[in-house]
Amino acid sequence: MKYFIGTLVLLFSYGQLHAQHPEKKEPEVIIHKEYSGEEPRTPQATEVYEPVPPTVDPIAQNGAPSDAIILFDGSSLDAWVSSGDGEAADWDLNDDGSMTVKNRTGDIQTKQNFGSIQLHIEWRSPAEIQRDGQNRGNSGVFLNNLYEVQVLDNNDNDTYVNGQVGSIYKQHIPLAKASVPSGAWNTYDIIYHAPEFNEQGQKIKSGTMTVIHNGVLIQDHVEIKGTTPYIGWPKNPAHGKGPLRLQDHRDNSRVSYRNIWVREL
Repeated sequence: MKYFIGTLVLLFSYGQLHAQHPEKKEPEVIIHKEYSGEEPRTPQATEVYEPVPPTVDPIAQNGAPSDAIILFDGSSLDAWVSSGDGEAADWDLNDDGSMTVKNRTGDIQTKQNFGSIQLHIEWRSPAEIQRDGQNRGNSGVFLNNLYEVQVLDNNDNDTYVNGQVGSIYKQHIPLAKASVPSGAWNTYDIIYHAPEFNEQGQKIKSGTMTVIHNGVLIQDHVEIKGTTPYIGWPKNPAHGKGPLRLQDHRDNSRVSYRNIWVREL
């Protein structure tokens, strides 16, 4: 009898242990149903002719693609407004085809709203070094008016790595620091896919971001976990399309921008 009771105790203990530490489920096997059944025996059987992709000239608009929306080409700030009051953007327009943050005039944003986009933008920190840390050449590119890709002069200027140049601010550390020397032009090429929300305003699909900095992949299709605040956790307010916003860090950053265009995805 005592052996029977001992066996019951062992079984009960195993059951409790198993309940506390259930076996991990194996990842679901990916099966592409369109490639099931009898395999084709001729090359023609797997050739597809529709739909035909549109033709895009990659440099038709002074180096920008033919289907791009030009947001800044150096000629004017007509596509931009002040983020604070919606009045005309008050940043400095330069003779070299760039614009520079006008200190303490506030952020500027596009008049047009966008969802998922491919963005090309070039930026330059000042050659003259002033200050250090987050107060050296600090600006930012906000996708959908909410999600910041950090702009910062990090050359010989360490800071917290989730706030360094190329970070998705306070969320994703870049895979590499690929900056050119201070005073030279940097390029960001960004693929942004907007998040999705249900009718109750709850996020049902996270947005994603891919960032290429001067030809180097630094953010690889990372999940946007929410907004990118300076203080606190990311938030996920329901939203649709929104403007592209450029930051005035209000510390005489003197960051300049040029050649800004987007392609809607």
